[in-house]
Amino acid sequence: MTDSSEVDKGGLQRPGSIASASALTQDPHQTLAPVSNVLEVAIGRSVRELRRGLEFTVSELASAADMSVGMLSKIENGATSPSLTSLQALAKALNVPISTFFKQHEEKREAVFMRAGEGADVERRGTRSGHHYRLLGHHAAPRDDVMVEPYMITLNEESDKFPAFQHSGTEFIYLLEGEVTYRHGDRLYHLRPGDSLFFDAKAPHGPEILNKVPCRYLSIISYATDQA
Repeated sequence: MTDSSEVDKGGLQRPGSIASASALTQDPHQTLAPVSNVLEVAIGRSVRELRRGLEFTVSELASAADMSVGMLSKIENGATSPSLTSLQALAKALNVPISTFFKQHEEKREAVFMRAGEGADVERRGTRSGHHYRLLGHHAAPRDDVMVEPYMITLNEESDKFPAFQHSGTEFIYLLEGEVTYRHGDRLYHLRPGDSLFFDAKAPHGPEILNKVPCRYLSIISYATDQA
């Protein structure tokens, strides 16, 4: 990704506007389906995933289930409420119990709520003196392959300046208070409240100069669970 930030002597990266970026593939405001249509969408998604897993085309599955291609397309897109007869025919054609179609609808989706001041004070691997980490929650569903850990990090005048942290995954930091010159690889970024930085965490990174303390920023780290 290329930006129009200016780089002064010493490699200090100053904030600038983004000149170009890869197109985002996900709409952050998108809803999976209207509330009244959630069950139909869950069934349709299950049918589509099972069909693709068996490498059936829409036409092949429609023929095996003795229904029209148009009706199967509507079911897969959650555009119609399939009859019990249709579901039985699809289950037989896909060789699965009819209950399989309802599993996604029944799965629980979790959320972690933290009130102000709550959270667990933790020491991360490589924690330096005076770096205060407060874990605000974490999430990795049983079948997910990505762990997400949000931290509130507080630094003061006695905190170590340590620009050489390295770990797997990606990290996003958002400065809330103070000022810090933050290193990532061979670049320095002067962050003020409201500034953010998103980076590959395998490169050496961390606070190099505490310009104004106390310094407080939100850090969100995500990584593959098999790299923990």
